[in-house]
Amino acid sequence: MKNKNFTSKEMMVVSASRFLKDDDIVFIGIGLPSLAANLAKRVQAPNISMIYESGTLDTKPERLPLSIGDDELSKKALAVISVPEVFNYYLQGGKIEIGFLGAAQVDKFGNINTTIIGKDYKNPKVRLPGAGGAPEIAAFCKDTLIMLRQTKRNFVNKLDFITSVGFADGNNSRDKLNFISNGPKAIITDLGILEPCKVTQEFILTHIHEGVSIQEVKDATGWPLKISENIKTTSSPSLKELEILRKLEATQN
Repeated sequence: MKNKNFTSKEMMVVSASRFLKDDDIVFIGIGLPSLAANLAKRVQAPNISMIYESGTLDTKPERLPLSIGDDELSKKALAVISVPEVFNYYLQGGKIEIGFLGAAQVDKFGNINTTIIGKDYKNPKVRLPGAGGAPEIAAFCKDTLIMLRQTKRNFVNKLDFITSVGFADGNNSRDKLNFISNGPKAIITDLGILEPCKVTQEFILTHIHEGVSIQEVKDATGWPLKISENIKTTSSPSLKELEILRKLEATQN
């Protein structure tokens, strides 16, 4: 049963959650990725193992954590280990299947900027939070999912700074970096879903959310966006997905 009474943010979170399959091992941080993973665990993927950046393994929070240091994450975790152990042995060891990434800017090859806005590194227009573990997540998780709102300010033709590598310059140039992972699997936005072309690795629009026009998506993209010949309309959130999602968000109030 479907319900059209949902927001663009809810559509984005639900769309991202649907990429997660049962038994996936997911590396997540706080915010939208945490919301999407916890939704998936309560809907179609009850056996996913969630690993948070703070070192909690296979955690099962009953409410959304407020930060990666929230004790809710350690209460029912299989184990709590140090951050270096998470990155050295689990992430760089290739044991994590899905990694979530946010971005301030993304380009057509899925490269991410979370460092600066402006061309001058020493004197930028805006200094952003920085890399954190994003470069390692992009390099070592088997697949990555990128989540952000789609505007021309965020979807740019050329990044001011490359914090995390997606498909580099496309056309298999990522392979020269000897990363063990596949690269970004999808960019999930409030307007639709972009996926990489198998030949060029350029991200193209493959799904459009209900009520959004292709022209709207093009107008919100800083490069000439290519459209899949088989573009689909994203399935709207079900009543169950919306109910659980809203209950999860309410736990933070």
